[in-house]
Amino acid sequence: MAEIKDTIDEVLDKAGETSDRLNNVIALLVVVLATVMALFNVKGGNIVQAMAQAQSRSVNAWAFFQAKSTKLILAETMLEQLTLERERDGSLTQEGAALLDKKIAFYREAVNRYEKEKEEIKQQAEGYEQEYDRLNYHDDQFDIAEAGITVALAVLGIAALTRRKWLVWFALVFAGVGVASGTAGFVGGSFHLDFLARLLG
Repeated sequence: MAEIKDTIDEVLDKAGETSDRLNNVIALLVVVLATVMALFNVKGGNIVQAMAQAQSRSVNAWAFFQAKSTKLILAETMLEQLTLERERDGSLTQEGAALLDKKIAFYREAVNRYEKEKEEIKQQAEGYEQEYDRLNYHDDQFDIAEAGITVALAVLGIAALTRRKWLVWFALVFAGVGVASGTAGFVGGSFHLDFLARLLG
């Protein structure tokens, strides 16, 4: 942000020295683009925070999923052992068989419960991952916006110093891409330059 302020100050100083129409246009463009970029930076920062939360929730959910998997394996192992014991031991008393059946029923219910809980946790974790991916898509849009507007501001600074009109038009191309990408990020649009996002990513 300090570089943007320096660029604005430099261009405004240059515009103040002469009443040149080109420099006045450049100064106006710099102020507008710097303001837009500041708004995009705030929104982009909020998205990065939301991404960190989604990623943290996803990691926690997968850790919980792993813990449930361990419990499920233990319950399945106990169920298997008790079932084998029940089938092998024909000398059990009626009371012993009833107690063993109770344990088998307990572990069978635990296996069913853990399988259900695992599926719910898995869906939660995948939901957090999808939320992260959705937010990352918009974060890419703001990254592209920042890159486009920063290049535009630099080119406008050069245009002010060299007084070349074609540089202003060249800067407007970068500014247009940056503003379009940032606006899409704000409104949830689909404007996304994949090749540029991969390059900046």
